[in-house]
Amino acid sequence: MNNNIDNSLTGIFSKSIWSKFRKGIEDYKMIKDGDKIGVCISGGKDSMLMAKCLMRLQKYGNIHFDIEYIVMDPGYTEENLIKIKENAELLNIPIKIMSTHIFESTEKAEKHPCFLCARLRRGWLYKTAQELGCNKIALGHHFDDVIETILMGMLYGSQIQTMMPKIHSENYENVSVIRPLYLVREADIIKWTEYNRLKFIQCACRITKSEGSSKRAEIKKLLASLRTVNPAVDMNIFRSVENVNLQTLISYHKGSDFHHFLDDFDKGLSVKGTNKFTDKPASSSGDEQ
Repeated sequence: MNNNIDNSLTGIFSKSIWSKFRKGIEDYKMIKDGDKIGVCISGGKDSMLMAKCLMRLQKYGNIHFDIEYIVMDPGYTEENLIKIKENAELLNIPIKIMSTHIFESTEKAEKHPCFLCARLRRGWLYKTAQELGCNKIALGHHFDDVIETILMGMLYGSQIQTMMPKIHSENYENVSVIRPLYLVREADIIKWTEYNRLKFIQCACRITKSEGSSKRAEIKKLLASLRTVNPAVDMNIFRSVENVNLQTLISYHKGSDFHHFLDDFDKGLSVKGTNKFTDKPASSSGDEQ
């Protein structure tokens, strides 16, 4: 194992990666004593870094948990499989490669192959985690994924939603998903890979090899443009879903329980407090009609 790669996490990348990884684990209570975590490794930079961080936490942290390092092979090329194995050996990650035929199934789909692929992958991961005795699945989504998901929901899905740091499975009992890199920026992950001269596989899909036209790619470009005007835009977007005032929403729902602002309007209930941007009562911050 290359000790320089291992030590870089708590060295030069201590603040940008390791501390944020630890903060996410602690703030959102992702891991508890006795957990068995199925770490899902795609072979890309994010999942490999996540595996490395969890391995270090298991070795040096004060939480006692077990790990299974799972590589689901949906039909990778031989070249990609070799690269995954080489990186796993370099990083000392004891992976288990399990073959599936997901790419073959999605290639036969006439409509929405990406949606089908995601659903098949998710189902396979939950099922495999249960079979291995895991009660949690760790995915490599990072802070930028969270911000992009929020904007995609608003601009393309007509809804406000967040990629949550952890969620329960609806179909697999006693299995939940955690996202250990939730607070880690993608730019810092890229810096870590470049500093350690690591090369990971990119998108390995046989159907959509280019991400140039995807909605997420469009959002990435939009955010890059917004950062030139306001460098804090990412954190502002993140804070906005931590600081939702339900009294200022036209409607909202929790599951099938729907609420509309008109439900209580005739009772004389209105928004309390002040608008922090105008110092005026929040209920009068807009134009009155």
